[in-house]
Amino acid sequence: MPLSLFTRFLHPDPRIRRELVELLYSSLPQVAAIGVTSVTGAVALTLISGDIGYAVISAAIAIFATARVFSLLRYKARAANFNDADVVRWEFLYAAGASAFSLALGALSFRALWLGDAAGAWIAFGLAMSYCVGMVSRAAIRPWIILTASAMLLIPISTAGLMRPELAYKIGAGMLVLFWLTLREASKHLSAAFIERLEAKHRLSRQATHDFLTDLPNRAGFLEALADMRGSFTLIAVDLDGFKPINDRHGHHAGDDLLRQVAARLKACAGSDGIAARFGGDEFMLLKPITEGDPGRDEALQLARGAVLDLSTPFLLSDLPVRIGASAGLVISDGTTAHTTTQLLERVDRALYAAKRSGGGCARPEADADHPVTSTAATQGGLSAA
Repeated sequence: MPLSLFTRFLHPDPRIRRELVELLYSSLPQVAAIGVTSVTGAVALTLISGDIGYAVISAAIAIFATARVFSLLRYKARAANFNDADVVRWEFLYAAGASAFSLALGALSFRALWLGDAAGAWIAFGLAMSYCVGMVSRAAIRPWIILTASAMLLIPISTAGLMRPELAYKIGAGMLVLFWLTLREASKHLSAAFIERLEAKHRLSRQATHDFLTDLPNRAGFLEALADMRGSFTLIAVDLDGFKPINDRHGHHAGDDLLRQVAARLKACAGSDGIAARFGGDEFMLLKPITEGDPGRDEALQLARGAVLDLSTPFLLSDLPVRIGASAGLVISDGTTAHTTTQLLERVDRALYAAKRSGGGCARPEADADHPVTSTAATQGGLSAA
């Protein structure tokens, strides 16, 4: 089946999805234990009965058990380099392995019931129930995997029970359906509780690095991203011109709305590979990788100029057009000269202050004190009549 059919089972947050899959693949001791136990039981039935069917099923259980252990080891070795699509594929791989092993284990009980081997059925059913309990304990975080794998396990057993002439077996087959429904509810409850805890943890983590008003990275989040930046990049400090009069005249509620709109424009300006952050008050920061050399300098200038231009076009506050301006200072790091985060911030602050001293409404590179890049549309803050 195509993966698109299963998208409803995936958690929308890739970070939480990755944690859930990592937990699935942390179950090596349990998976290895149930594999060894199941192979031992199946081989014992084969040796006792001499049945070729038991032998074939024993081989299948051994193959699937080995494959599952191998996949767990392989995931652990490669997980650090996986992207989001890889994580999704490995979740389905885990489900496929669990389902294949379940089907083989269910076939063992089916064979025992088909042969009328009461002792064999007792051993096989015990292995099946042990597997079910262990599966709930380690895979309840992904209910769809439990429901699929347990269905593969219980369907052969229920079918064999219904095929038996004795009423007790038919009743037992019906009870397995109820057991599957119980697994369904238990796994859903456990998964919901666990995911809720993960979401709460990520919310707290996000609050530490993101601004509550604009949802942009805050100072701490931005400094973390800046410290991790490699290669050539530009750092742009943006300060709003004329924000305070509007905030004083129309109130903090209008000022908050204006800041949210500013944040949205700067985020769009930064693009998918850049970062826009609220550094504090009405000061924002942009961080974006650029090409090396003169082309990168042009990119940085265009980005700063675009930010100033975007912020100079009118905003709507309660359907009233409001116009502010912006000043920007920028620095460029070519990736070859070592600079501390503090040094970069000091440099971009100097460029920003130079832009503001020149009257605002412009973007000024640090090394170009005499030729600011001016946005002709930028004006000082105030209200437009309409």
